[in-house]
Amino acid sequence: MPDFKHAAALGKAIAARQVSVREAAEQALKAIDRREPQLKAWITVDPEQVLRQADAVQRQIDQGINRSPLAGVPIAVKDNISTRGLRTTCGSRMLADYTPPFDATVATRLRQAGLVILGKTNLDEFAMGSTTETSWFGPTRNPWNPGHVPGGSSGGSAAATAAGQVTLALGSDTGGSIRQPCAWCGLTGLKPTYGTVSRYGLIAYASSLDQIGPMAVTAGDCRALYEIVAGPDSRDSTALPDSPLPADCKLRAWAGGDARGPLAGLVVGCLDDAAPVQPAVSAAMAAAARQLEALGAAVEPLKLTLLDEAVPAYYLIATAEASSNLARFDGIRYGYRPDDADVADVADYYAKGRSRGFGREVRRRILLGTFALSAGYYDAWYLQALKVRRLVCAGYDGALRRVDLILSPVSATTAPKLGASLADPLAMYQSDRYTVAANLTGLPALALPFGQDGLGLPVGLQLTGPSFSDRLLLAAGEHIQAAQPVARCGEVGV
Repeated sequence: MPDFKHAAALGKAIAARQVSVREAAEQALKAIDRREPQLKAWITVDPEQVLRQADAVQRQIDQGINRSPLAGVPIAVKDNISTRGLRTTCGSRMLADYTPPFDATVATRLRQAGLVILGKTNLDEFAMGSTTETSWFGPTRNPWNPGHVPGGSSGGSAAATAAGQVTLALGSDTGGSIRQPCAWCGLTGLKPTYGTVSRYGLIAYASSLDQIGPMAVTAGDCRALYEIVAGPDSRDSTALPDSPLPADCKLRAWAGGDARGPLAGLVVGCLDDAAPVQPAVSAAMAAAARQLEALGAAVEPLKLTLLDEAVPAYYLIATAEASSNLARFDGIRYGYRPDDADVADVADYYAKGRSRGFGREVRRRILLGTFALSAGYYDAWYLQALKVRRLVCAGYDGALRRVDLILSPVSATTAPKLGASLADPLAMYQSDRYTVAANLTGLPALALPFGQDGLGLPVGLQLTGPSFSDRLLLAAGEHIQAAQPVARCGEVGV
């Protein structure tokens, strides 16, 4: 069977009966076996369940029941998304043995479209981290250089896709957790407009910030997956109807270019930020600006205020919501349970169950969030963070009235070495400088690979657009990648 680089091509081959669904699934399982001892991208893979899914989808295709363009394509799912009958751990000892009796809405939509869920990918525990090193199941490594991290928290999904084990993956993004691992693993990833993809069945970190989204090598594959998982859902009170761009949005007039190029008519604001970035990131920004101009877009410098304040505001809000969301894990209804012989009373049971069930980074964030919400500090910290959030929203709203899209780095650096970030958690938090705003505002943002640094590690940039511009962002990404095809891991001497 050929090595299909893109999900769309594999889907066409399956539909044309050139490849069977079982063959595609078996090839993916072999790829996992080949690289998994080194990468540790997966937490749970059940080959028998995978092949049963594959055979069922093949019957649907043969009978003409399932005509989805991605029917039969294997996919990786981040392990904080509930999957019926398949262990869902959140990368935590607290849920190490939890198997949901239901599917998340996105998992239901994957199955209805005929995608084959290969298994569940590793992540920072409860999605709290930027390196996929805080998982109770151990760290995931970057396929481009196993001595470096893949990013996080969706690092397992990114590593599996970059390594060619799958062509598609689902991740979740609370402060950059789709975009940053995509940037560090040379992939494309969309953090959708908040509410356009259902969060039902996503185990919550921070409910007002979390968003599920697609990860793939190309924007075209991301678009195909987005069309499957997006849409309203009565089981998610924050899910939105499929809304058009607002009437006053300048992007409504973009007709897909003209003789000047496919991006003609777009004005892209290139972020002008005084914070230091690695030379490779600075060079990628300059190259991207030139390429956008070559494709017909007008590019102009853009300054954004409150970037320095957005990160601490984000962490106060996210940890406050995490403190509330994770209170449900008490070891009584479900979750890690300490040995009864080892506890003195109910209070001791709670304390030991939570202190042993949660890892260090999760405990740190719960403590910070509990502090921010406590009497005497709520007004001074949490309410101030909410005020900053409103100011960030106003700043981006104003910027997107002057320009159509915003070009910025995803991260100031390429992927650090394993262990470097755990030694300095504040530096890990600051690495979210360019990503948290999209979560605070709810705006869509698309991470795109844009070359490599001197060590051969990928560099990623992002385009941010107004609410509900997800499809236009993906279309712009496809035009950019048509002019500069994405290099896969292993194709640039790595």
